[in-house]
Amino acid sequence: MSGVSTGTVDRILHKRGRVSIEAQEKVAKVLKEIDYQPNLIARSLALKKKYNLIVLTPQPAKGEYWAKLAEGVGRAEKELFSYHVNVKRLCFDQYNKNSFDAIIPLVALSECHGVVIATLFRESVMELAVALDAAGIPYVLIDAYIEGTNCVAYYGTHSYDSGYIAGRLMLGQIRRDDDIAVFYFNRKSEYKSTQVSKREEGFCDYVRHHRHEGRICTVEINADGDGDGDSNNEAVLDDFFDKNPNLKAGIIFNSRASLLCNYLVKRNGMEDFKLIGYDVLDGNVGFLRSGLITHLIAQRPEVQGLHAVKALFRHLVMKEDIEQVNYMPIDVLMKENIAYYNNYI
Repeated sequence: MSGVSTGTVDRILHKRGRVSIEAQEKVAKVLKEIDYQPNLIARSLALKKKYNLIVLTPQPAKGEYWAKLAEGVGRAEKELFSYHVNVKRLCFDQYNKNSFDAIIPLVALSECHGVVIATLFRESVMELAVALDAAGIPYVLIDAYIEGTNCVAYYGTHSYDSGYIAGRLMLGQIRRDDDIAVFYFNRKSEYKSTQVSKREEGFCDYVRHHRHEGRICTVEINADGDGDGDSNNEAVLDDFFDKNPNLKAGIIFNSRASLLCNYLVKRNGMEDFKLIGYDVLDGNVGFLRSGLITHLIAQRPEVQGLHAVKALFRHLVMKEDIEQVNYMPIDVLMKENIAYYNNYI
């Protein structure tokens, strides 16, 4: 149909060898006319090559954010099993940069064909990206986009805009001179994740641009949240609220809003406190329905995990050109619409 040899068509479809621009244009025209779609099963069986992928994320705990993303990874793994795709998970402590750094040599030296990277620690991710570039191993980023990498693709929200939207939601429900609380969860280091930093930047920019007259007050909480951690957190929060009596609303830039709500429920005089949080987890949704959390901002972690793994498959096996930056919708949820939310994985 295109007037060129089968060998030329083969080289164009698989992007190998030198082919004239004229031949490429002829074949592309025919492919469009016939709506050509490659046969994945036939190609996979013909190649008989196994693809080993690594997914590098924080340790997932049942009911928490990273467990949701792991569900998407598992879904992709099942869908691609027949195509000789194996997914290995390497996990780190999301509050400990050193735990991520310890995994970098394992990833760089492993016999893998592609890597999905959760980008909590920017400098460490950049170090890993350089090593993968040198080894010719493609990688996909999730959670927060990091400019300056050669990633095949990114799947996640626009973190800055997400924080900017949170700022608008916040100022829309408090007075101009009300103070705002910003809550941080820390554990073994004071290192903020890439996404938290960008969300906070967007939030503060909105508040500043709109000339809010109240103060922004910050407090750090123990991320372990059990045993002595709970008692210590209560003491820290008691002191924080006692010293800042004009606090009328607050925000936490990760998925742990429900832990704050457990405290606010027990503290007297907090019935009208307004809290904004992130991610559709069961604990968060319960407090959203009760009204203590006024808004949850969601980013579809299951979809991120699914698309990230499949993007590597499409790049490695299908030889497709992948759109590099793929932003998830920034879903704003309230008690009035949470019953209808579906992330459509």
